[in-house]
Amino acid sequence: MESSAPARVLIVAHKTAATPALLDAVRKRATAGPAVFTLLVPNVTHGLHRVVDAEDVAETEAQMVLDLALPLLSDAVGAEVQAMIGDANPLDAVQDAINVQGCDEIIISTLSARMSRWLKMDLPSKLKGLGLPVTVVTAPGAADAAGTGAETGAAP
Repeated sequence: MESSAPARVLIVAHKTAATPALLDAVRKRATAGPAVFTLLVPNVTHGLHRVVDAEDVAETEAQMVLDLALPLLSDAVGAEVQAMIGDANPLDAVQDAINVQGCDEIIISTLSARMSRWLKMDLPSKLKGLGLPVTVVTAPGAADAAGTGAETGAAP
């Protein structure tokens, strides 16, 4: 007997949280079946804060990302998208979000391969290791402008 509860979809993004590629992927997922969405924005640190006091960084930048992206994502899915600000380490942020509210699938949005720290640290593979379906959305960057643009791929 299948559950009639909507799927809990965790969207993980920072600089790409309001890009057309992510909005399209989220819109496509929303039309695929009942789901509730949460946008998780890791609270990134800069400079020496990464080493000295990563836990004591103001959430101003992450809040600005949420303020910009939430209305656009809510329009894309036709419902309110919840929001979370997470740990500076994106893997820790996702694990915390899963432990706090649970999730059934993950959509991660990154910069282009040339620019993305998340891709360099192989975050998509690490998230797949959590045993949940992961969709990776890569926003086109300046280096990709002449290329194919956004790439999406789902993992089982």
